[in-house]
Parts: sequence; structure tokens; C-alpha cells
Amino acid sequence: MLPRLLKGARFALLPAGLVPAFTIQAQTIAPADTARQNLHLEEVVVSASRVEESFLQSPVTVEKLNARAIRLTPAPSFFDAIEHLKGVQVITPSLGFKVINARGFANTTNVRFSQLVDGVDNQAPHIGGPIGNVLGPSDLDISAVEIVPGTASALYGLNAINGLANFQTKNPFNSEGLSVRQQTGLNHLNDPNVRTLGAGSSPEHIYSETSVRYAKVLVADRLAFKINATYLRAYDWVANDQTDLNPTGNATTGLFGADNPAADQVNRYGNESSDRSTLTLGGKQYSVARTGYDERDLVDYNLKVLKADAAVHYRFRPGTELAYTYRVAGFDNVYQRSNRFRLQDYRLQQHALALTTPVVQARAYLTRENTGQSYNLRSMGENIDRSFKPDAQWNADYTSAWNGAVAAGQPVATAHATARTAADAGRLQPGTAAFDQRLSELQGINNWDQGAALRVRADLLHAETQVNLAEALRRGGHALPAALDLLAGADHRTYIVVPDGNYFINPNPGRDPLADNLTYSKTGGFVQAGGRLLADKLRLTATLRADKNDYFDTKFNPRLTAVFSPTQRQNFRLSYQSGYRFPSLFEGFSNVNSGQVKRIGGLRVMSDGVFENSYLRTSIDAFNTAVTAAINANTSAATAAQKRQQAIAENQGMLVKNPYTYLQPEYIRSFEIGYKAAFGKAGRLGLDVDFYSNSYRDFIAQVEAYVPQTSAGAPLTAGTDLNTIATALNARTGQARYRLWTNSRSQVYNYGGSLGLRYETAHGYLLGANTTYARLDRTTNGDGLEDGFNTPRWTYNLSLANENAYHHLGFGLNYRWQQGYYSQTFLVNGNVPAYATLDAQLSYAVPAAPVRLKLGASNVLNQYYVSYLGGPSVGGLYYLAVTYAVQ
Repeated sequence: MLPRLLKGARFALLPAGLVPAFTIQAQTIAPADTARQNLHLEEVVVSASRVEESFLQSPVTVEKLNARAIRLTPAPSFFDAIEHLKGVQVITPSLGFKVINARGFANTTNVRFSQLVDGVDNQAPHIGGPIGNVLGPSDLDISAVEIVPGTASALYGLNAINGLANFQTKNPFNSEGLSVRQQTGLNHLNDPNVRTLGAGSSPEHIYSETSVRYAKVLVADRLAFKINATYLRAYDWVANDQTDLNPTGNATTGLFGADNPAADQVNRYGNESSDRSTLTLGGKQYSVARTGYDERDLVDYNLKVLKADAAVHYRFRPGTELAYTYRVAGFDNVYQRSNRFRLQDYRLQQHALALTTPVVQARAYLTRENTGQSYNLRSMGENIDRSFKPDAQWNADYTSAWNGAVAAGQPVATAHATARTAADAGRLQPGTAAFDQRLSELQGINNWDQGAALRVRADLLHAETQVNLAEALRRGGHALPAALDLLAGADHRTYIVVPDGNYFINPNPGRDPLADNLTYSKTGGFVQAGGRLLADKLRLTATLRADKNDYFDTKFNPRLTAVFSPTQRQNFRLSYQSGYRFPSLFEGFSNVNSGQVKRIGGLRVMSDGVFENSYLRTSIDAFNTAVTAAINANTSAATAAQKRQQAIAENQGMLVKNPYTYLQPEYIRSFEIGYKAAFGKAGRLGLDVDFYSNSYRDFIAQVEAYVPQTSAGAPLTAGTDLNTIATALNARTGQARYRLWTNSRSQVYNYGGSLGLRYETAHGYLLGANTTYARLDRTTNGDGLEDGFNTPRWTYNLSLANENAYHHLGFGLNYRWQQGYYSQTFLVNGNVPAYATLDAQLSYAVPAAPVRLKLGASNVLNQYYVSYLGGPSVGGLYYLAVTYAVQ
């Protein structure tokens, strides 16, 4: 069969160094003219209201990628193409791990945005968000993508407070046959961050993704199945930011830049704040950090993703279908949360059962997570250093060498360099067998004070049902107005975590705290009523949702929407909705030592007593800086101890008691107005504009606070005098360090809008432009919280494409620009520079065979950028994809 299909096919020459990429898809690819759908006028969406409705008349903003848009995109995959949609922001922790967000508060673990596949949440349970698309569909099986920017929690609950993405896959009854796709390319061209093997070697690496899909109808209109598999191999983007986060750490002694012994480079681990000591040298105090290791020393950047899924569909009758789907993924890549992690031999599995009828939709699914041999890069860097030489011994060696160097006449800065070399003598060196062996040993120790292992096993069990009450009543013989819609639904979710004694513990254990699983559950439901008035020109919908969590009272979320359509092609929309977000597993229950700072969940069961007895780290840092400055400026004949006590007494008033308390659910109120219209013949010109305003109460964020303690480790409670507390907080051994999840005490606002234009010419040229504005407005700033808005104020996309510009030859271009913004992550704070990327592709549909070739590149100009601080530098990815499809 294959020779006959390929007979007469023509193939373009490949650029030097590229391996051919091909896709086989047992389907005849429709000519561009017959595939064209002008501005989706006849398309429907389901994510906005959980029922089918007109794309133009959706009551809230919806962005959609249909099959044609996916073919036209110059992005390497449908998942990458999401970034080109209006109102969507994507950040890149890894080549294999991209995070979708909308309307602000983006971070590398986005627990405010839901990602669904055919309505099934594909998050990794303990992370609380999806790991890119590793448990999602391949490009061969994707049918469409719907994005709902903005609050969707009234219908979806849980973490859909910023929006949701729903990936719709192909039904085997409608898309039968064999498909194969091979995409191969290069990345890291001229990448200065990649370590090469020596003179004459280059940093380029091969990128390869192989996908297979097979679907078959076994019994006509009754039984069908499909199987998908994808294998991705690549070399990950490298994080190598050497910016010093502590440039003024020794400002009082005049040591800056390369002379600063307390330098803390962004992507160097083991020299962070908890890895510094204050050493008294020559009568002055110096902040000195351990040396640490670059991220490139600690991680294997080889990326692998092997994922597969299989589904069996049974149709009882037209419109009534039962489907079972199994998904599995194993992968190695890099991930970022509070720290950077190497995810290695990570495994996710999901079993899902779904029933769809004209009246009832029900699904149940189980997701299982095993972190495999993953490890924490910061803990790895710290503990390789400490396993070579403990801090106390290293500090003693450093002090001795510094004193000797100064006595020999060396300047202070040179003496510090000499002291570091002496203290580091015999230190394990990257690339040696001894270093690799130690890295392997620490990778297996599940205690971040001594090792670096991430060992979590967690499950997510979810069940939900939705009933179209109006349809049920009509089928039961009740005469309901045709314009009336009634919908009701309920769901239950339980997280089950196997405590590992490091990352999670059971706060309410039985006899064995490491054997009793930690469970965290939530139950909810909604009712929705809608109707059409004024000759169907006005559509009103009201929704009420209720959710109950194990640790919180029942919360109610209403949604009110109105759509006014003076004509079929012009639609004005208005919505108000509110939503509660319960703390995620990590926010509520984390219990891990990381860099000698214990990160604990904000529920009282995890952090009882810490809030009441702690002081803000921001005030402690300012206090200790002032104490050091006072000591170094004191030229009196007093002893070092007397100078320290005097400085403490003078500055102890700078300490600020922790004003925050235990976690409560996060609450949002959101208003949105919008207008969507199509103009001209066949609606070739499309316009979509929206404006929104959000108000957050009890916004969930993190604060770092330290509890003063005695030399024996007992906490100093509220009745202790301030001087004793200040003296304790001036010493590393006098403080128990915590990073706590809590709620903002101030109101948090953000607002913005977006505008999208799209025009299709009579000859099939598709022009698009969209821009998005997002703004954070807090009533209180500098309060010690990390709000993490992490969103550029302005972004825009420009696109031009044609699927059949000349004799089956098509192309696609997309230019994206985003403004610089202030990035506030758990790892580092600072400004992310503005950047722009140009994506381009040329495609050819072979007329004599079901084969499509696509030669393209993302970031074709290879201008390296970072999408957030602490993350990798992203360059160009150049690829050739060949798709063969017989469906």
C-alpha cells in the first residue's frame, strides 16, 4: 500500500545536518479550499458553559485552535502554538515543560489554571498542575484546543480561577486509520550556555519526536478503539544566569563584583543565603558563602518523553457513548518550583471512564504519580559541598587561610580569594568520577539536609456527573420553553499522598506517620439556568456553585452572564463571577527542608505555632545588615562581643513580627465585558475585544519568617524580651527558618484586556493581529509577601498564513513581542527583559499521497531569551516534520 501511496511524491532537499521528519496518517488531506472555515462562523465551543454553543455567542472570552489553525501554525506543536493566542501567556521552565496561564499571577507551577484533555484534568497530583503536555495528546490525535482566559471556577471549581485549557482529541469512530509523524530538527545553535567537548566542537543538538496513531472501527457504529504513542528526545534548554543576587553583601567592607565573597549567582546552587556565614576577620565582619556549583554541573540536560494512550469507545446508540482511556508517560526533563529540579524516571498514569448521552455526561478518573529518581538541584549543590567538608570546618579553614594571607601582605580582596582556594582544596570537581559518584549517592538520599532526592508517590481520584435537566424533562414529556436551559452537576476529588518523611508527612498519623497516607478531599456541585429573550437576541445565564473542602466551610461561587446579539454576527457579552480556590497539596501540606529553610504548608495542622512566634525575614535581613555596618564602623577599643551587643541594641527595633496567619481559601471577584463580531462577505473580518477587572481577597502567597530559638533549639515565645530575641536572630544558630504559605492582608487587584483581529482574503491568505494588556494594582506593597504577578504589561502577536499559496505550497509566520516585566518567583526576583520571537514554516501537501511536509522554526532568528528569571535561555528550534495520514 505504501509504495502506491507514495508514487509520484516529491520531497524537498533537507538542510545539512537535519534528519528527515515524516508523519504517516491514514487519511487524505483535504485541499485548502475545502478545509477553509471562515472565522469559525459555524463552529461551536463547549468549555465556556459546559454545553455546546456558538463560538461567536459564547458568554465569556474563548480562544480556539481548530484543525486548520494547527496545520498553519509555525510552532513545532499544537501545544507551542497556544502562546500565539490572544490573552494567553506561556513560560518555559524546560523544552519539555511549558506552563500556560492567563490574566496574571503566572509561575512555574500554575495552580490557578486548569488543563483538561476531553474534560479530564491531567495535572501531576502533588505538583497541583500539569507537567507541560507529557500526559496530553499528540499532534496526531488533537482535534481542537479551547482556552477560557479568566475565572471558570463557578463551573469547574478547584484551580480554574485564572482560566482553563481543554484539549479535544479525535474520536476513533470519526477518524479511523493509521498516522505516523516524525519531526526532527536542531536546537542550541551558537548557544554560549552549552558546554562543548573541546576545541572544534559545536553546541548544536538533535531534536527528534516520533508519533504514531492507529484507530479502527471494529463493529460499525458500535465498537472502536485508538492507540497513540510519542517518543521525544532532545537536549534541554540551559539555565546559566550568573547574575549576582547578593551584590551588596559586603558593601560595608568595599567588596563588590568578583571580589564579593558572598556572591549568589542565579543558577549556581550551594551559595544561597542559608549557605553563608558571617566571619570576623581582621576586626571586621564579612559575609562569606560556600562556593556551590553551576546548574550545568549538576544536571543531565538530555530530555526524554515517552508517552502513550489507548482508548476503547462503545456506542449504545447514536449520541450515547462509553469510553475508557488509559494514558501513561515516563520522562526526564527539568522543572522549577521553589528550586530547580531534575525530573528523572518520572512516571504518570491515568485511567479515565467517560459516559456521554444527550442528557447525562459522567466521568471518573484516577491519576497516579511517581517521581522516580528525581532530585533537587539546590540541595544537590549544597550537599556535595558539605559532604566534602562541613560548614564549620570550611569556615575554620577559610579564616585560618585569610589570616595567613593578610599577614603575608596580601590585600583584603586577594586574601579572600586565597582563603577560598585553601578551604576548597580537595573539593569534588565536575566531570570527575568521584563527583559523579557523589552526585549519584546524594540523588538517593531522601533528606534535603543531607541529600537531594525527590521521592513522592501520589494519586488523584476524581468523579463527576452533569445532567441536562431541560433535555431530560423534555424527553419525559414536559413542555418546557425551547429557550430555557437547565444544567446541574456534581463532583468529588480526593488526593492521596504516600508520606515520604521529607516532602510530605501525615499531620494526623496513626501508629506509623510514614505508613498512613495523607488524604485531602473536596466535594462540589453547580446548577445553571439560562434563557433567551427579545426574539432570541438576549441570552441570560445564572450559575451557582458550592464546594466543601476537608479543612474549610462550604464556599459558594455565583456566575451571571448576558449575551446580546442585535444580529447573528454581532455579539456583546457581560459577565460577573466569583470563585474560591482552596490551597493545593503543596500549599497546604508541604513539609520539606530546602537549603536549611523549612518550607511548610499554611494549614494550622502543619504550621501550628510558627506564625505566632516568627519575624519577617525581610526585617531580619535589614536588621543584620545594619548590625554588620555598625560593627564595621565602630573604631572604639571595645571588644568584638561588646561591639556586637551595642549594634544589636541600637537596631533591634527594626525587627518586625510576622503579621500573617494560617491559610484560608483564596477568593476572586471578576467582571468582564466583551464584543465579538464578523464583518463582510462570509464574515471574512473578525473582531474580538474584552476588558476585565479582578479583585482578590486572601490572595495565597508565600512569606519567609524565622522563629528565634535558644542554642538548644527551643523556640523563644512571645513573652521573651526583645534584646534576647534580637541577639538570637543575629546568629545563624539562633533562628529556625521557615517559608510559609499564607494569605495577603491587603486587597489585590488586576485588570486588563485584549483585542484580536483576523482577516481572510478570497485567495486564502489569513492575517491576524492581537494584543493583550495586564496590570497589577495592590493596595499594599513591600509587605514581605511574594505575589508573583509575573506578567508582561503588553504583548502582541502578528501572523500571516496560507495553506495553499501556490500549487499545494503553504506557509505560516508569527511574530510575538512581550514587554519586560518584574519577575518574582520562589527562586529569584528581578526584571525580565522584553523579547520578541519570529516563528516561520513552509508546508507542502503532496498531491499524489496523503503526505504533508513542514519545514519550520520557532525563534527563527535565534535570539536567546528567558521567559522568567531563574529559567533557561531559549533559542531557535529548527525542524522538519513529515506527516503521512490515511484516515
